[in-house]
Amino acid sequence: MALKLSLKPHEKLIIGGAVVTNGGDRCSLIIENSVPLLREKEILRLEDADTPCKKIYFTVQLMYVDEQNLSKHHANYWGLVKDVINAAPGTLGIVDRMSEQILAGAYYQALKTARLLINYEKEALGNVLGAA
Repeated sequence: MALKLSLKPHEKLIIGGAVVTNGGDRCSLIIENSVPLLREKEILRLEDADTPCKKIYFTVQLMYVDEQNLSKHHANYWGLVKDVINAAPGTLGIVDRMSEQILAGAYYQALKTARLLINYEKEALGNVLGAA
C-alpha cells in the first residue's frame, strides 16, 4: 500500500537513510514501497539528545534509518537502557515494551514507545524541580 505525504515548504524528512528537504512550495510525495521514513517532527538531532531518555530515542532512531550499523546501535541501546533503569526503576515497563519491539525489528513502534520514555523523564524532572 502506498503512503502519500504532504510536505510543507522547507519541511525535512528522512527516507531510508537520506535526508530530504522540500523546496519552497507545498508538495505531495507518494512512497510506493516499504522504507524507513521519519517526518521532521519525529526526527531528533544529535545535539538535541541532551538527556538519557532522548539519547535512547536517538539510538532507536539510528536503528530505524541506519541498518548497516545495527549491531553498534543495539550495543549502545542496551548500555543506555541499563543506566536509565538503574537510575529510575519506574521506567522498566516502558523499557521492556520498547526492547521487545526492538528485538522484533519494529523500530518505528519502538520510537513511539521511546517518546513515552521521554515524557516520563520530563515529568519526573518536573516533579524533582517542583519539589526543590
